Amino acid sequence: MTNIKKLGLTALAGSLAATSAYAGALDVSGTAKITYVSQDDTEVTGNPLSMNQGIGFSGSGDLDNGMSIAYQYTMTDAAFSSSSLKLDMGGSGVLSYSDGAGTTGISAYDDKMPTASEEVWDDLDGEANGVATISNKGTIGYANSFGSFGVSASYNADDHNAPTTTEGSSKSLVLTAAPSDGVSLFIGSGDKSGTTTENTTDLFTAGGTYTSGSVTVGLQTTQIDVSAANSDVERMHAAISFAVNENLSVSYGHSVVDFDASTTDQTNDGVGFSYTMGSMTVAGHVMGEEDTGGTAGTDDSVTEVSVAFAF
Repeated sequence: MTNIKKLGLTALAGSLAATSAYAGALDVSGTAKITYVSQDDTEVTGNPLSMNQGIGFSGSGDLDNGMSIAYQYTMTDAAFSSSSLKLDMGGSGVLSYSDGAGTTGISAYDDKMPTASEEVWDDLDGEANGVATISNKGTIGYANSFGSFGVSASYNADDHNAPTTTEGSSKSLVLTAAPSDGVSLFIGSGDKSGTTTENTTDLFTAGGTYTSGSVTVGLQTTQIDVSAANSDVERMHAAISFAVNENLSVSYGHSVVDFDASTTDQTNDGVGFSYTMGSMTVAGHVMGEEDTGGTAGTDDSVTEVSVAFAF
């Protein structure tokens, strides 16, 4: 009986050892951020101070065929935020599935302008105007690089068994290039599904950044071609960032949104900064918006300062 027990324990130990040889690792990280927000006079309500917490899980492992798999899951204030699963196929590229995060295709390039804080349109009434993106829920993506060139694609399938929802599927493709040191270029297009196959939205964006020393400048244009008459939108965005030192960065951005349905343009201006000291980051921005949505005299503004700690 004793020999049988020893044999069983030895077999179990061998099984566990074999299993651990193929096991990956799961890491946990967290953030805690205190934020002060001041909006314009028509929107200020309640306490301007708030706190949110984030928890992230990331894991990876190797497959027998030389490929690797990576998983990411993020929660904000104990609620689901985003997740992704990536299969790295080496020279054949990276295949991914994302839920809640635009990691590939045109959603990953909705605004690539340099900033020390947030996008110049962030948290303003007209923030969605002139931004090219497709649904980030249940999106299949692919990315690969070929020397100084790259490709990033996304596909979001529609449920054809539910005709009350969107018809067709959303898809996009972005090509990138780095022709010389400090230069990064991109051009992308997409087709965003609508309520029927006849009212999809065509998306286009192109731009680039140039970095020289501690200064980065960028320019990006976006076109949104809506099937409805006089509903097209175009946005032009320019920005510059400056790394004062290894800890402090500042930036300025300016964008203009042109609406077919209006003779008035929406303009956004903003400055931002970030200062990092170890695991602590202090960041802030002041954003202003004029003629929101192409309506003259409709303005918005926001001032935000945050202190974040990473664990």
